Amino acid sequence: MRTSWDIFCHVVDNYGDAGVCWRLARQLAAEFDADVRLWVDDIETFNRLCASDHGGISQTAANEIDGVLVHYWSAQWQPVASADVVIEAFGCALPPAYITAMAARNVQTLWLNLEYLSAEDWVAGCHGLPSLQANGLQKYFFFPGFSPTTGGLLREARLLQTRREFQRDGVAKAQFLSRIAVQPAPDASLVSLFCYENSALASWLTAISEAERQHHILVPEGRVTKEVCAWLGLDSYTLGECYVRGRVCLQFIPFLSQHDYDRLLWCCDFNVVRGEDSFVRAQWAGRPMLWHIYPQQEDAHLVKLAAFLNLYSADLSADEKAVLMRRWQSWNSAEAPAVAGDQLFAGGLGAVRHAEQWCTSLEKQNNLAELLVQFYRNWV
Repeated sequence: MRTSWDIFCHVVDNYGDAGVCWRLARQLAAEFDADVRLWVDDIETFNRLCASDHGGISQTAANEIDGVLVHYWSAQWQPVASADVVIEAFGCALPPAYITAMAARNVQTLWLNLEYLSAEDWVAGCHGLPSLQANGLQKYFFFPGFSPTTGGLLREARLLQTRREFQRDGVAKAQFLSRIAVQPAPDASLVSLFCYENSALASWLTAISEAERQHHILVPEGRVTKEVCAWLGLDSYTLGECYVRGRVCLQFIPFLSQHDYDRLLWCCDFNVVRGEDSFVRAQWAGRPMLWHIYPQQEDAHLVKLAAFLNLYSADLSADEKAVLMRRWQSWNSAEAPAVAGDQLFAGGLGAVRHAEQWCTSLEKQNNLAELLVQFYRNWV
């Protein structure tokens, strides 16, 4: 049965909200024969995610990309018929006129509040719970997560097979890196650095520059470029140029489409990621990583960080777990490195093995899109 879906995305101050919604919309259209409309209130942010593949979208008309109708969510809302399933992503408030249209619909609409990702214990107990609205409509809370009792993680069909084939193909990897003008030294550890501003970044880079192993660090254009330039003593940078300090070669690269960013993660020996979307994609990459969680008031984010670390480190030895904990906690507390420079962006067979085992354990669970579809089918 063909169904219609509306996904509403309010962009706060980063790319994660739009990134998650865009991946979900495409997967629903491609794998579940769904008619999907994606409503985004920040076209500039959305275009940075997909412009290199599709040339961007306008604010004046619906734009069909990858089977999804992408609309500008204007403050001057023009009433439209509601869909079979409506996703209110990350607690964004639906237009009042749209809620009125849902209430007037002959066939009831499934209204879902897609929540932020968390590994905290309480998530499983709240996943799927209803919330009766004043107008008689019922909204359900849908929580992504890391256990079978939650809403799972975004993972397209064949994603991991494609990733593993790519990582075994040295030619494909070299061709991709060449396309983005990256040529690391044969003995250098390749690192991607995509993070929020961090007052401790300079001390981390200094420690890595004094380590024994050479690191080639790729910095996609974004929020952290000013801090990296300051550490290098630069007023500005040139895309593609390599800047060397000690044992570190730093290279600024363009902001990549989601397709290319996935492949960047697959190529690297270590990935520093942030927020939610790149965090999940780093886990599917099967490579060691460091997560810069979105900072929250009163350090609430550190509770979420600890909950994930407890899961992620469960199969590590005591020494390995201690190093991982110190590294992640000091990074997210904006503190100077708590471990030796060589351990900060450490890859190695053991770390790769652990990352792949973690990925394999998550692979056994159903993914977010199929669980959303199943929730709708059970609800009907």
